[in-house]
Amino acid sequence: MAEIDKLNLAGTKAKGQRPYFLADKQTEQVMSITMALAMELSVARERIATLECVLEQKGVLTRDELAAFKPDADEVAKRSQETQEYLARILRIIQQDKEELMSNEPTVEEVQEKLTQGNT
Repeated sequence: MAEIDKLNLAGTKAKGQRPYFLADKQTEQVMSITMALAMELSVARERIATLECVLEQKGVLTRDELAAFKPDADEVAKRSQETQEYLARILRIIQQDKEELMSNEPTVEEVQEKLTQGNT
């Protein structure tokens, strides 16, 4: 089974124009990023609280042991990748706008052709 590229999928975009409801595009972008962060944080906090309770109730670890945990190099690398995927998800609105702007820019060949046509 092929591995899913979560970092690439984080930037997927729905077809059509993005609707904007606030005063301007930048305000809408900040709000979208803020809401994405809020949703991610809410889910993470709930899961962390659940894990801590279950681990303590089962006598597996105490909260102090969790706080003292030091990850090894593999775990640090895994967490770094997850952080990159997370940032890609919450900042996708800016990435999508950048891609849209770049797709509307003429290529070097198109500019050269226009300049050449203008001189004939």
